[in-house]
Amino acid sequence: MKKIITKELVPGMVLADAVLTPKSNILFEKGTILTQKDIAKLTFYSIDEVLVHDNEIGEIMTISSLPDGQITASERIKQTKEFQIFKADFEKCAEKFKNEISDLVAGNKEFDYKRLLAPIYELLQKGQTNSAVFEMLNNLRNYDDATYTHCINVALASNILAQWLRWSKEEIETATLSGLFHDIGKLAIPEDIITKPGKLTSSEYSIVKTHPQKGFDVLKNVTISIHVKNAALMHHERCDGTGYPGGLKAPQIDRYAKLVSITDVYDAMTSARYYRAPLCPFIAISMFEEDLQKYDTEMMLCFLENIVNTYMLNTVLLNTGEVGEIVFINRNYLSRPTIKIKNDYIDLSKCPGVYIQEIL
Repeated sequence: MKKIITKELVPGMVLADAVLTPKSNILFEKGTILTQKDIAKLTFYSIDEVLVHDNEIGEIMTISSLPDGQITASERIKQTKEFQIFKADFEKCAEKFKNEISDLVAGNKEFDYKRLLAPIYELLQKGQTNSAVFEMLNNLRNYDDATYTHCINVALASNILAQWLRWSKEEIETATLSGLFHDIGKLAIPEDIITKPGKLTSSEYSIVKTHPQKGFDVLKNVTISIHVKNAALMHHERCDGTGYPGGLKAPQIDRYAKLVSITDVYDAMTSARYYRAPLCPFIAISMFEEDLQKYDTEMMLCFLENIVNTYMLNTVLLNTGEVGEIVFINRNYLSRPTIKIKNDYIDLSKCPGVYIQEIL
């Protein structure tokens, strides 16, 4: 047996020992044949290395190909003029935000949040519909883990979630700003720590965990809603008290921070990182379903149900290697819809061990 760091694991490797969560609960039994979803879970729980058997690979299904001449939904989107315009505008928005926010952190420019908010609303208008915006963002997931692009993604997602929750126009704007500025404190963390591809030392991780307080400190004297400041401070708090920096529980957490905590984690999981490729949205959704107690239930269920609906009729790859189309959403198991494969229908909620590995 040998130790392998999580970012070097590949599907088919066999665990030589059980894997425990930080709270000492069993995450995977000894002998588990790792899938892509399992590797994603290890990353999600910040498990940096595991014991695997030497040269032992479990059976992995091969990927079925699409019929000749058929292209994926992702390829169709990327070929559209609308996507090309959205992509160009997104990159301009990210560059502008980078310049403006760096000056703010350095204290070199008078703060005008309306100026920073305008390009976000322009992107939302270019997306035409909320579903279209999420489709386009899902096809921009190969940007590296830049704080600036992440903040724009979270601002867009926070705006849309607030709309889905039927918040007022003013509340939606505050939610958008909360998403845009939630990670501003990371700009005060050394770049070599933020971008480190390997395991952080305990001291490095302690430094990273100071970014919520640093973000609040940057914003505390700025004329902006207290909710935006609280979102910067509290977006890593969790309703069950397991978050940081204060270990707050649901009643103590600002509701805008609760909203941003959802959009922040979703974007973090489905975007590229220095140490892994983007995770499939359905893998992210399944993890949220397992950890509902950590988030505001109303917000989370609203977010997940609407996210899943944006992928209706998309072509997907199952971990069995089969390719099919999402044709029905199961509201009780949002990560496990019904898939049409040729003339057959597979209800994933009734098929333990079968899941969506990739949206094509």
